[in-house]
Amino acid sequence: MFMTTKTLTIVENAYNLLLENKLKSESFSKEIIRVFSKKSSRNIKDLFGILTHKEGDDMLKDLKKIRQENIKAIKKRML
Repeated sequence: MFMTTKTLTIVENAYNLLLENKLKSESFSKEIIRVFSKKSSRNIKDLFGILTHKEGDDMLKDLKKIRQENIKAIKKRML
């Protein structure tokens, strides 16, 4: 089967991102297919490990603070 090829011009930062995330055994084409074919079928397991425990704890603290501020603002408007 003959596959048509296309030449793309990308900035160096984009190239470096591709290079950093490419599996050793795959071509850039296979990497792009792997990454974008998952887009519509993302699994929650894909998200595990993207934050450290500290980052997660900090985010929860921030969310609790925002929630408390929102509750105070709502109560203030109701008076």
